Amino acid sequence: MGKKEEFIVGLDIGTTKICAIVGVPSAKGLDIIGIGTHPSHGLRKGVVVNIESTVQSIKRAVEEAELMAGCEISAVYTGIAGGHIKGLNSHGIVGVKSHEVNESDIRRVIDAASALQIPMDREVIHILPQEYIVDGQNGIKDPQGMSGVRLEVKVHIVTGAVASAQNIIRCANRAGLEVNDIILQQLASSEAGLTPEEKELGVALIDIGGGTTDIAIFHQGSIKHTAVISLAGDHLTGDIAIGLRTPIEDAEKIKKKHGCALTSLVGKDERVEVPSVGERGAKTISRYTLAEIIEPRMEEILSLAQREIINSGYDSLVASGIVLTGGSALLEGVADLAEQVFSLPVRKGSPRDIGGLTDIVANPIYTTAVGLVLYGQKGRISEGFTPGEENIFDKVTRRMKGWFKEFF
Repeated sequence: MGKKEEFIVGLDIGTTKICAIVGVPSAKGLDIIGIGTHPSHGLRKGVVVNIESTVQSIKRAVEEAELMAGCEISAVYTGIAGGHIKGLNSHGIVGVKSHEVNESDIRRVIDAASALQIPMDREVIHILPQEYIVDGQNGIKDPQGMSGVRLEVKVHIVTGAVASAQNIIRCANRAGLEVNDIILQQLASSEAGLTPEEKELGVALIDIGGGTTDIAIFHQGSIKHTAVISLAGDHLTGDIAIGLRTPIEDAEKIKKKHGCALTSLVGKDERVEVPSVGERGAKTISRYTLAEIIEPRMEEILSLAQREIINSGYDSLVASGIVLTGGSALLEGVADLAEQVFSLPVRKGSPRDIGGLTDIVANPIYTTAVGLVLYGQKGRISEGFTPGEENIFDKVTRRMKGWFKEFF
């Protein structure tokens, strides 16, 4: 087992669950050695609405991960999601001073691309280079050392509400944790759930969680578009609770155990026992009826994702198809329904290329948390990161000047 400072911890603060995953660098890349989960009670649609409840859930998840990993967790990489997240593409141009592109030129061109007017209540979370252009030659991943007089960059900028980011940090701090970095959740999910070949050919990642559905589009190895839809698994649960007149907790259990997103896959003779509200006795319904409740809502979620992809203008670039992840991707028939909606190949995405507790984490519900660990490992390798070295928002500013190192 590695030293304490070698542990990398991803903390996925989700609407449905809080998940802490401990990883340690290994000869093969990364070994997962600890997992802790606890129901989340303080978030709505990916945003903290009750700090105390969130803090308690974080503590329970972290304690469980500490026991399994045999370590003490003091710092984490955490994700951010919610309807307040906005992504946009920008373009910067500078002159190359010495006719050979150096690190200073790359910093200046990224600064030029990120010189946008951002409202006071919003914060830049990521500036992600898509490609560099030297004297009209595009498709360059790392221009350092190339000859030229004009350097351009295309970047994808992700912003979020300052208050939401600060509340995540405050919850982690009150749980006794430092936040090394905040990462966009679908960016973390892509680290664990997508292959380099998919990113190169073109792929859309759709992470259907509890409170939000997160979308990320990749092409030629770079992220092209991000979006968040405030419709996800909790709405499926709500529909079941209303349609079957059963408590929310029971509706969630029924969804996980018996749910199916496609009525054509369900036999009409299959039966499901449904607890009733109040003191009424339980009743039995057809599983087909349950699928009739789930299918329209899941089709709506997927159709909204399809509309977002089409509106982005990158729908023709997702040649390798759609990758579904998140808890709702576990529903029977969801991949088949997605293939009908998108008319593209669809697969379920789960963490890959990792060691350790692979039998547990090879599940779509852990994709974001494992991705946060991988993202943290990547950052340490590229930047020689020391936990707690500076304020998280100062760190965001510093990252703006060095993104190319991390990605290329």
